[in-house]
Amino acid sequence: MKILDEEKMSVQYLFESEPNCAWTEKEIVTTLGLRGKQIARLRATLRQLVLDGQIVPIRNGKAYSLAKQMDLVTGPIRMARNGAGTVVDRESGKTIWIESPDVGVALHGDIVTIRLYMRHGEPHGKVIDIVKRCEHDIVGTFHSTGKFFYVVPLNPVYHKDFYVPAANGAREGDRVVVRFTGWADQHVSPEGEVVDVIGPADKPSLDTRVVMKQFDLPEEFPPSVIEEAEQVSSRLKNPGKRLDLRDKYILTVDPATARDFDDAISFEVNEKGQRVLGVHIADVSFFVRPDSTLDKEAYERGTSVYLVDRVIPMLPEQLSNGVCSLRPDEDRLAFSAFMTFDEKGRMVARSFARSIIRSKLRLNYEEAFAVLKGKPLPKGAPEIPDEAATLIRDCWKLASQLRKARFANGALDLEVPEVEVVLDSESRMTGLLCRPYDESHQMIEECMVAANEAVATELWSRGIKILTRLHEAPDPDKLEELQVQLSLLGFHPGNLEHPKNLARFLQSTMGHPLQYHAHTLILRSMKRAVYSSETIGHFGLAKSFYAHFTSPIRRYPDLVLHRQLASFLNKKGGKMPPSYLKAAALQATEREQVADDASRQLIEIKKFRFLQQQLDDRNPIVYDAAVAKCTNYGVFVDIPALAMGGMVHISRLSNQFVRFNPSTETLSAGQTIYRVGTKMKVIVSSVDFDNRRADFVPVADDSDTRKSAKKKRGSRKRKGG
Repeated sequence: MKILDEEKMSVQYLFESEPNCAWTEKEIVTTLGLRGKQIARLRATLRQLVLDGQIVPIRNGKAYSLAKQMDLVTGPIRMARNGAGTVVDRESGKTIWIESPDVGVALHGDIVTIRLYMRHGEPHGKVIDIVKRCEHDIVGTFHSTGKFFYVVPLNPVYHKDFYVPAANGAREGDRVVVRFTGWADQHVSPEGEVVDVIGPADKPSLDTRVVMKQFDLPEEFPPSVIEEAEQVSSRLKNPGKRLDLRDKYILTVDPATARDFDDAISFEVNEKGQRVLGVHIADVSFFVRPDSTLDKEAYERGTSVYLVDRVIPMLPEQLSNGVCSLRPDEDRLAFSAFMTFDEKGRMVARSFARSIIRSKLRLNYEEAFAVLKGKPLPKGAPEIPDEAATLIRDCWKLASQLRKARFANGALDLEVPEVEVVLDSESRMTGLLCRPYDESHQMIEECMVAANEAVATELWSRGIKILTRLHEAPDPDKLEELQVQLSLLGFHPGNLEHPKNLARFLQSTMGHPLQYHAHTLILRSMKRAVYSSETIGHFGLAKSFYAHFTSPIRRYPDLVLHRQLASFLNKKGGKMPPSYLKAAALQATEREQVADDASRQLIEIKKFRFLQQQLDDRNPIVYDAAVAKCTNYGVFVDIPALAMGGMVHISRLSNQFVRFNPSTETLSAGQTIYRVGTKMKVIVSSVDFDNRRADFVPVADDSDTRKSAKKKRGSRKRKGG
């Protein structure tokens, strides 16, 4: 591996030393003096540099040139539902937009080369070559016209049906897996073959399997990984030199359903009267060693995937729920971060150690919340010791101080509620439950944010490049567009290019009738948080230094940071090869995106089934909605209870003539004017499952109808719960 890396670096250096030159294989061999097996390996090295986006083939593949000198970028293409795509420039980290006509015959996930050009002052791209087709199979619904067969992809980012030559056991309406075989002309359908039949499309119990197939999510760990996982507990016999914290009062606070506990907290006051917060994280790096079978599998998975009815873990249960889980009354190995705060909540000192702890208590969020509010504990909960109650209250006092300071510094308080899909015994959605985000959750979040910041600050400020959690400020044009949208809602946010103005505006919308819509618009204007090895800082949290440290059981970047911190504490420098960190950042970001997409798609499938069921039962539920956008053909509405949007066609708004005013972006029907923010009540009228679209119609504001709908929702939730 070292030899191959050195050969790759020498070839890469050759291109960079002569950036304006194009090189043939023969010229590279001669210039570098390659011999024997080195010559045989050169073609693979060049291929990898092409895949990495460093060089591009020219002259029909007979020569190669440095990509950045040719205004060319190579990378995976991510398709959007509107047919456009994006490619991330790995050198600059910028996302390049590709208009739909410029995508050509590229498919989601393909590695493509794009030629850059400027449009309206912004870089755009055009696909000029498909370097490598994505090897993922495509999941869709099988159909037959009687003369030929085709498959409609489940993922809306595929804008073409796939022609298949044979049914291969599939029946009309079955969910199938298609293996791509070719696509040369964007004016005809791509081709594939049916390689697996999952089952009927109208069977909700198959939805999770369908999504796992679609996103190529692993179902089981390989036997070699399980075998290694079963042996790692033997390492507990020799934990190495550690800070013994087993006498300290340490506890965990997690969701009631959690089985893996990777973080715990402690709280003390030192001899100077300063508060010392301890955050203790499972020392996964002690058990998962670099380049081991476990490590390679965790790297490939990147993250645990949370679906509506199951979790696909990054690590086997032997670790995640076993030796790494900080269970009460059991000795566990941890990484401890101690942060000292003065009376104003400023961190004045920090220290870190590999430790051994023994958690004294496990609380869930409901129990911690009851302690903070002085309310009775949930039914069946054991009595909470005074020491635990004091720790919780002291931690919250500090956390609320940190939280207040963070928002005053420009952090964004985006309250877009997370929802939980409630399923019945047949995996059908029966409703949505909003997950609480109360003081108990905020307390733990602030403790973890403080630890993440402390580790990132310690290492980065010492010149150690790490795997950071990067969240960049939004683009000015996005903020300008956001200001226009917010003004249409009736808000006057001021200059949003200043983070503190944006933070203050968010605070001002708390409790406003259009809070959900305003916060959703702001969230859509933000850049996506990614992992990086080159840049540090988190715009949304208002942190100059930030990285992920507190969840190594479920996130690979946290595991990498643990290794760097361990190396630093052992006086070994803490540095890792830049090429490794760069590759790990790209891999972690990609796997996180896949996990998020899979989770969202499964929830989306369940929601559209839920709406279709209402139509099939002829018993639609009445929802509160608000106009998000007016067009000349109708209005788009946001429906908070479903956490989704839909369309109300202009013909359903009124029996009168409806006029669209483009200057004010309003629709008028007599005395009724529809504009952004207008409230209405709607029921579903049609569902287009393939394109993930739902149309709604307004209903009269009738109190009896509302009561009936509330009663119906309540009964559905009780049944689903």
